[in-house]
Amino acid sequence: MRIWFKIFKDNHLLRNTVVEDDSEDTRTHKIFHALEQACYEFDLGKPIWLDATVAEFKRHDKARFYQDNFVEQIDFDFLEIHVIEE
Repeated sequence: MRIWFKIFKDNHLLRNTVVEDDSEDTRTHKIFHALEQACYEFDLGKPIWLDATVAEFKRHDKARFYQDNFVEQIDFDFLEIHVIEE
């Protein structure tokens, strides 16, 4: 599984990374581990999965985490997660 993480501000891509996970873990665990790894790389606190975020991710294999998803203040508009290969 490959998951692409992107940070945007003012419609510009600031940072991005791709996390690969070839383990035999469940899909959900792979996504949570990848998110944790990307947040560590970006030096961010882990975002909270709100109901709307979960619904968007289930529908499109893509979701955006806005300020409402983070406990601390963020200096960008959103963090996007996108499954690019399973």
